[in-house]
Amino acid sequence: MKIFSGLKDILGQINKIDGSIYLKGKDFADVYAKNIALEEEIAARTKELEQANQTILTLNSVWDMMNSSQPLSSMLDKIVSILHEDMNYNFAAILKIENENNAECFLKIKSCSSDKTISKIYSYLNASEDTYKLPYLANSIIAKSITERKIYSTPDIKGIVKMFFPALTQEQFEEITGAIKSKSCTIVPLHNGNDNFGCVVVNSDRDGITDTEQNFLSLFANQIELAITVAGLFEEVKKQAITDPLTGIYNRRYFEDNIVKEAERSLRLKQPFSVISMDLDYLKRINDTYGHQYGDIAIKTISNVLKREARSIDIPARIGGEEFNLLLPGVDSKGACIAAERIRKSIENQVIDTIGGITASIGVATFLEHSDRIDELIELADQAMYKAKMNGRNQVQVAQNNNEVDWQKIAIETFMDILAKKRIPVSESVALTVTQKLQKIQTEDKNANDILYSVVDIISQTYNRMYKAGTTKSKILLAVLIAKRLDLPKEEIDKLKVAILLYDIGNIMIPEQILNKKEPLTEDEKHIIHQHPLIAAREILKPITNIQDVIPIIENHHESWDGKGYPANKSGIEIPITSQIVLLVDSFYAMSQDRPYRNAYTIDEIIEIIKSESGQRWNEDLVNDFIYVIKNEQLQ
Repeated sequence: MKIFSGLKDILGQINKIDGSIYLKGKDFADVYAKNIALEEEIAARTKELEQANQTILTLNSVWDMMNSSQPLSSMLDKIVSILHEDMNYNFAAILKIENENNAECFLKIKSCSSDKTISKIYSYLNASEDTYKLPYLANSIIAKSITERKIYSTPDIKGIVKMFFPALTQEQFEEITGAIKSKSCTIVPLHNGNDNFGCVVVNSDRDGITDTEQNFLSLFANQIELAITVAGLFEEVKKQAITDPLTGIYNRRYFEDNIVKEAERSLRLKQPFSVISMDLDYLKRINDTYGHQYGDIAIKTISNVLKREARSIDIPARIGGEEFNLLLPGVDSKGACIAAERIRKSIENQVIDTIGGITASIGVATFLEHSDRIDELIELADQAMYKAKMNGRNQVQVAQNNNEVDWQKIAIETFMDILAKKRIPVSESVALTVTQKLQKIQTEDKNANDILYSVVDIISQTYNRMYKAGTTKSKILLAVLIAKRLDLPKEEIDKLKVAILLYDIGNIMIPEQILNKKEPLTEDEKHIIHQHPLIAAREILKPITNIQDVIPIIENHHESWDGKGYPANKSGIEIPITSQIVLLVDSFYAMSQDRPYRNAYTIDEIIEIIKSESGQRWNEDLVNDFIYVIKNEQLQ
């Protein structure tokens, strides 16, 4: 019995050990299972961290782009690249809502990742992403996403393709959709402030999107919207810098920059280009009869015709007031005349409420045919346009070949005579510098106007230390714009240009201590000042034969409308209108610059001063035209 009892005890202990081993084994299995679960959770958390890190890097990349002031197109291309290459979407595109002439809205691909399927679609449709208009259907998932401002994902990729490319044949459609490996399409709405911009479309090989992915796409969309806003502002500022605010076409500065580039290309390739100079007929009559708002409508009408008739490579620009230029790359005079006549007819066919019909006078000049100098080419086109005006308006005239532009030739020869015969007291170094500049015009330089202006700047600085470089050019521009508003003939405007270059040369004979005196002048000193127009006209310029028609302008440029000017106390219409323009331009720039006895006035202050003396020192109509030019034209 003891033996059985001992065996029983042993069996009990064995059972105890077995139970313990079983429990331990169960614990080990639990631990093992927990370890596997923990490893899976760690892997998932690691993946989430990697995704979060990638998200931060991606958002940071977009932020860097915004700080770089890249153009909007470059930003959108970079964003698509990030989605496709860094975020591993099979396909990514940014679509923008657009419409033309208030027609139905459509979607335009602003940027998309490289994709053979898309390329094949466009080849079937004989289109491109630049020209193809994607339908924007009100009941589509795209419209729903944009209007509700909510991210949507769909597995119906075939439906998306069918909606966007309804012109595909069934066979083409089956081929295209069969090649698409993605399982889902996600639409992320984009907005620009309160306006609907469009959406981001991404295709994925995953079924739908996770909450984490949706959060990322929401954050990403916010950054894209900010990027669009920043880039849009940048492009708007850039656009304002090169476009005319009234008409929306290019401004004079942009035209001048591009004609230089075109001339360089033309000389390199020996290929001509043409310039069309155009002037709206009877603008002053329109303004006086119907008001300036109708004058603006007529100007806008001209610009709209230019936009419509110009090729994509042409550069239409508003030069000032009612004057326009059109740069035609690669076009000879024959082709330019055909284009000019087409534009003339199109303008003639316009009918404006209240005004009725309008017309334009047009001149044509061609580089390498009429001139190989930019400033001369523009001058010749301008002359042809004036010839069209003088011959009855509403017609096209072609420039005549001309070796020298008359007013430039007169100015150059006059300065050469003055310096050679030492008619003014300037230092030898100044005389040498100016003479070399003038000789450069006659031999090689293509920018005669700018050199002439710099010559006057240099001479003016010898007696007026505060005279700013570039002022002469601005004076010429302002004077010409005013003269054109007065419909002065080209011959008078040419004389006015020469007068602006020469009118103040008499100041060089006035003692420096008088010119730069801070205290009030004595009567004797005033008398010396009052003599400078006569000194310029009679002592310096009268012996020069080719300047005789300009001398009366200079002699009278300090006479006042009310007869209280000098040197002869002339009044009213006794004073040549060109002399009145010179006085007004001279006064404007004198007030806009510092003087020993005062600081420069602001533009608004100058306008108020000039208005206060309207009818006394100045002709009232002239003041009105001056104020219009100052407020509406670009003088830099």
